Amino acid sequence: MPDAVTNRRLATPAAILPMAALLAATACGDLERDADARDADERVAGEVSASDVWHEGPRLPQPITNNAVAAASVDGRTAVYTFLGLDSTKTWSGVTSSAYRWYVGEDAWTSIEPVPGPGRLAATAQMIRDRIYVLGGYTVAEDGSERSLPDVAVYDPAAGTWTRGADIPVPVDDAVSGIWRGRIFLVSGWHDTGNVAHVQVYDPDADRWSEASPVSGSPVFGHTGAVVGDHVAYVDGAAVVNARPRFRIDVASWLGTIDRDGGTITWRPAAPHPGPPLYRAAGAALPTSDGGWALFIGGTDNPYNYNGIGYDGEPSSPLRQVLAFSPVRNRWVHLPPLPVATMDHRNAGVAGGRVFVV
Repeated sequence: MPDAVTNRRLATPAAILPMAALLAATACGDLERDADARDADERVAGEVSASDVWHEGPRLPQPITNNAVAAASVDGRTAVYTFLGLDSTKTWSGVTSSAYRWYVGEDAWTSIEPVPGPGRLAATAQMIRDRIYVLGGYTVAEDGSERSLPDVAVYDPAAGTWTRGADIPVPVDDAVSGIWRGRIFLVSGWHDTGNVAHVQVYDPDADRWSEASPVSGSPVFGHTGAVVGDHVAYVDGAAVVNARPRFRIDVASWLGTIDRDGGTITWRPAAPHPGPPLYRAAGAALPTSDGGWALFIGGTDNPYNYNGIGYDGEPSSPLRQVLAFSPVRNRWVHLPPLPVATMDHRNAGVAGGRVFVV
């Protein structure tokens, strides 16, 4: 391992246990039906209970948190994948490179080939065509020091094998990711000793990186968002401040419009999101006939390091809240909440008309 960079240092053990269960939501048809209706957010949340929408799947072979998640439908089967993360020890030695797959409808998860390289946290995953791309993340050393990694690990589900993609030019972790016209966007995030404003774009066909317009707001890590159509939407995240604690949530909602060349993003403030500030919620893009929605699932209002203890010294409490944002209408909708509060995510999987939080 390279010389470590010290940042976001730990001081106390965690009081929050990582979640082991998978929850699956059926497609949110209510979004399209009620998008133009008055008070639609209250009606969507009130008409359907959490138990009607969210369903628990089989538990993982081990409790995992801070993992990267992807889902795909191939030949009529939906598969959900989880990569990397932290086990129930919540210590540096519990950072894992393990990977698992679940075929929806089966009773259990299956171990698959671990992600190459060291175990790491705060990576993100996206699937394009028949490959899953696991990007970035950070390692933790015994002394608590951390390093952001440039790794792009490419998984072939059919062959069960890994290859290496071109390194991320500015290694990041805790970034928002999404897919635009066959390219992966990485938005802001943490790099070794501070946040970066970069929007980095990966073209899998060319195995090449480029840069798009940087974010207009404060650079953050642990923010939540998605790429929906020609838009990037994200909220909040932890910013570096000249005070104690060093990291605080930057409460802001941002909407970017991607130009046809993919390199120019026009940023503007989006409508403020309802509910508490968000850190490490699960983000996802839900395609619909009315332009699509970005989903914001769970999270917490108290930023923390990987052990679940806030930078203010208090244990962070996860949320059950589920929000959806329409970039086309610039409006928010409440969806039925999770049956179990959860945090420590970057993305949820979307496939087969369902949303998966692992």
